[in-house]
Amino acid sequence: MIKGYIHSTESFGSVDGPGVRFLIFLKGCDMRCKYCHNPDTWEKNCGEEMTADELLEKALRYKSYWRKEGGITVSGGEALLQIDFLIELFEKAKERGINTCLDTCAQPFTREGEFFEKFERLMKSTDLVLLDIKHIDSAEHKELTGHGNENILDCARYLDEIGKPVWIRHVLVPGITDNDDYLKQTRAFIDTLSNVQKVEVLPYHTLGTFKYEEMGIPYRLEGVEPPSAERIANAKEILTK
Repeated sequence: MIKGYIHSTESFGSVDGPGVRFLIFLKGCDMRCKYCHNPDTWEKNCGEEMTADELLEKALRYKSYWRKEGGITVSGGEALLQIDFLIELFEKAKERGINTCLDTCAQPFTREGEFFEKFERLMKSTDLVLLDIKHIDSAEHKELTGHGNENILDCARYLDEIGKPVWIRHVLVPGITDNDDYLKQTRAFIDTLSNVQKVEVLPYHTLGTFKYEEMGIPYRLEGVEPPSAERIANAKEILTK
């Protein structure tokens, strides 16, 4: 019986996949995005330990609110770092007729070895992938997150190859991703994919900065303000029209 390391759950998610969703946030992430509002999810192998059955029992209490479109969404941290647990959770969810959604940055993705075999299996029980593209330029991506993006873009290509429905998410950060050239490059990449159902522009916010203070971690975007309504509209015009 595999146990997952759980950071938290939310009963009535309305922005992380279609319909009303039960959200599960797993612990552990190797990326260190400058704007991350959940630094408390970074640490691995800690948090509340729960089995897939325990989580699904908790989720199913709210099934009457899901209607046709809702279900569960697993996020993080980076959920793929607990891929064995994720496979068990999603396969058991499908046995119970639950819609499954994976919210991921795809940083662990590779087409090689054991991980890829597990990823292929996971996708068979995944209805939708919310894929975060942090930055289209690999050097800028590394500056922003600590990692390049080649394997992340390759994950997007693989999901296209297998016809897996995807929503692309892109955080708009002044001075970093709020740049028309980069936005147009992101749009050009998305245009090469046939499986993207939706593109979401997520405006940068500072709601998680208090966590850095509490944890004694320097916040590296100190002084950066959220993007203006005009810049948000501009990004949406480029990425979603």
